Order: sequence, then structure tokens, then C-alpha cells
Amino acid sequence: MSGTHPASTTNKTLGHPLNAWYAAAWDHEVTRKPMARTIANRPLALFRTEDGRAVALADACWHRLAPLSLGKTVGRDEIQCPYHGLRYNSAGRCTSMPAQETINPSAVVPSFPVVDRYRYVWVWLGDPELADPELIPDMHQMTSPEWAGDGETIYAPCNYQLVLDNLMDLTHEEFVHSSSIGQDELSESDFEVTHDDRTVTVSRWMKDIEPPPFWLKNMRDKFPGFEGRVDRWQIITFQAPSTITIDVGVAKAGTGAPEGDRSQGVNGFVMNTISPETDRTCHYLWAFMRNYRLDSQLITTQLRDGVHGVFGEDEEMLKAQQAAIDANPDYEFYSLNIDKGGMWVRRLIERMLEAEGRLPGAAAPAPAAQPTPQPAQVGA
Repeated sequence: MSGTHPASTTNKTLGHPLNAWYAAAWDHEVTRKPMARTIANRPLALFRTEDGRAVALADACWHRLAPLSLGKTVGRDEIQCPYHGLRYNSAGRCTSMPAQETINPSAVVPSFPVVDRYRYVWVWLGDPELADPELIPDMHQMTSPEWAGDGETIYAPCNYQLVLDNLMDLTHEEFVHSSSIGQDELSESDFEVTHDDRTVTVSRWMKDIEPPPFWLKNMRDKFPGFEGRVDRWQIITFQAPSTITIDVGVAKAGTGAPEGDRSQGVNGFVMNTISPETDRTCHYLWAFMRNYRLDSQLITTQLRDGVHGVFGEDEEMLKAQQAAIDANPDYEFYSLNIDKGGMWVRRLIERMLEAEGRLPGAAAPAPAAQPTPQPAQVGA
């Protein structure tokens, strides 16, 4: 393991940056029928215009704060309040009021920048002038023809940073997932941590080992009847503020995988992006993508269902962990060597919060402009 030992204690949870892209939902979930989704404590109403553009408005009517997500879409790009029928266009400006011709010019609800990309609908809740689509985390495997796979959403009853901790340190697999992907070599193997101002990478190789059941099954999908030892890898990459992609796989031992030749193995990417809902809940959108047997829907379904079972074990642990945090507010978090990647993640999030003036003790920056009526979609 490279580098120095992280601090022995750390904040159990931090806030969530607002000048950042969060995956609000799978693209197929956002339709002409409005849906509700809360991100970073901000209730949103999500819907699509007639031409298919995704829109995110604050989920509260200007008039009496009725949830717009309970309303309906009308016309080309409008949503109608379910209580008194006020209509708003995709930029958040009221276009119609009941029983009067004059529209109050202050009748506006915030509209947030939205981008459809990588099978997700991404929303920016902070300063709209900073909403650069190039800052959306790279998850190109989700739509690349060279990869196939599927995923689901977990509603996790915990702070989103607990999920990030979980994904940045996979030694827990040895204990939480012992029947599928866990093995002793996870704790015994060395790892390397690198980082820059927006990413953290944890790399681990386990050479000449017995494949755990999950990976033995995958090897046999590509190499029927496979028996023998493998070289296994896990390359975890965090992208601020809450996306983690994990390059995983195994190859026949000694066939060159550590040097870059993975042809004698199977390679997957575990795609994870977590959207904080409240300080104690989050939406965890994940998928498992593979680059072999791309035409097999059976393998896609088996992998999705298998990972669903693994992540269900994580969900139970995270739920119990959050309950213990709530029950022991005076207890500290302590860190081990295995937490180094997660500690760097927290450090990058702290820097983002500090830049927004939202970290306790940080100097507040100049006030950002409030979200104003604007086009609902930044770019694809």
C-alpha cells in the first residue's frame, strides 16, 4: 500500500455538495407523467416535454406549495398544479392562472439544469452558471456497444457517504459476501491509492488464487468447463461527488492480465452512482456491465440478479450502521489502513463543500444567483 496512514478519526457524515451532477433517476423512469424525487433535501418534480426533453422543477407550486409531481403534463412542455390548476413551462415560469387573465410576474418555480446521459437523468442543484455537462462522471460503459448489462435502484436508509465508504473498501466482501465474491485474499493482498482533485482510485490485484463462486460461474460462461486458478483484479475509481465505477474481473492465472492482456478472462464494470435524498437516506443506482457474451440476455439477467443479492447484503449492513450511528451520536469513527481510499473521498467532498461555503468553519463565498427560469436541458 502506498502513501501514509489516514487520520485515526473522521466525521461520520458530511453534507452534500450542490455544485455537482446527481443521477436523479433512470432515463426510462422519467416520462410524461410527473414523478417525485428528492435530492440533497430538495424535492423535485421530474417529467418530459412532448419532444422528450427531461425537466426538473422544484416540487412546490408558487401559489400554495402543492406538489407539482402530483399534477399532470399539458401542452408541449407544461405541468399543471393538481390543486388550483396553475401551469408552468419547462423554465419554471407560470403560463396560466385560474380565473384571471393577468399572470403575476413573480409566479416562478426554480428550474434546474438537466442532462440525459449514460441511461440516467442528471440534475444540477447549485449555481446554474457552473452546470457544465463535461463534469458529469464518466460512465460510458452504460451505453457503449462494447458492453452489455443492466441494473436497478436501491433505496438505502443511510447517509450517502456510508455507501461511498462501502464501495471504496472492498475487503468487507470477505465477511459480508463470503458465499459469493468474498475470499481471504481480499484482506491479505496489497493495494495502491492514487488521487487528483476530483478522483480517487484504489487498485488491488490478487494473483494465482482460487476463484470465488461468482467469478467461477462467470469464467465458465466464457470458458465452458473452466477449472483452475486465476488472477483477480479490483480497480475502484471515485468521481466527485458520488459516482464509483469498479473495474473487476478474473483471468486464467499467469496469462498476462496484470500486464494488460485480459483475453483469457472475464471483465466487468460495477457502475454505481449515489444521490443523497436526506441526511439519512439516498438512492443508489447501480448496474453490472460486461464485455463478453454480449448477446446473452440470460447472462445479463443472471448477473443483475446475482449482484442484486450481493447488494442486498450491503443494504442490510448499511441500514444497521446508520441505526448505530443515530443511537451513538457521541461515538467517533476510527480509520484503518483499508480506509485510505474512503478518507481521500471524504477529503475531496470536504473541499467541494468548503468551496461552496457549506463546510462548518468555512468562509462563505459570494452569493450565487438563485435558479431562474431557463431551458430545462443543458445538453445530452
